[in-house]
Amino acid sequence: MSCKLFRMAESFPYNQAMITDKEILVLYYSQHGATRQMARLIARGVEQVDGARARLRTVAKVSAVCESTEPGIPDSGAPYVELRDLEECMGLALGSPTRFGNMAAAMKYFWDGTGGLWMNHTLVGKPAALFTSTGTMHGGQESTLLSMMLPLLHHGMVIVGLPYSQPELTSTQSGGTPYGASHVAGIANDRAISDAEKKLCIALGAHLARIALKLAA
Repeated sequence: MSCKLFRMAESFPYNQAMITDKEILVLYYSQHGATRQMARLIARGVEQVDGARARLRTVAKVSAVCESTEPGIPDSGAPYVELRDLEECMGLALGSPTRFGNMAAAMKYFWDGTGGLWMNHTLVGKPAALFTSTGTMHGGQESTLLSMMLPLLHHGMVIVGLPYSQPELTSTQSGGTPYGASHVAGIANDRAISDAEKKLCIALGAHLARIALKLAA
């Protein structure tokens, strides 16, 4: 039998007064929590920039059981992403743990369903940044960040990296790349995000927000 995925939210009760075209969508998938922590740090960086807000969203897990579903809204954490989150944002921070040097299947599945946005050129010209977490130092961080860029480039997005003007890029002893923020979680997922990794996540969020505001001006 072929695998199917959990149903994503049919709707989420947005407060219309809170919707703004100055929002950065921080979209992630997280199985053990590290990528979710990074997403929150990136969101903090976004909101350090005057005029920018962060919108946190996640994607549903893959199920090996046919027709298996989850509730439309998760019991805890960020709501499930909808296509309109991409339509409404002025920029995107995209994060996934590494799966054999690539993004997780749940995140790949979501992007495979964005053909309508591609046809309408919805994301053309919007900036995007990437982040990831791996179990080991050389567990595919850079290849995962690069692979996540591919669907974004097909959508016409502008890729934003981490510049070497951020000093932690040259001093980090764990995660951190010019392709995006990263974290080494350890095989048992027991390594806390280091100070350098935290600073790089926050810096990435702020850098993305500043560029998004300039492009939207």
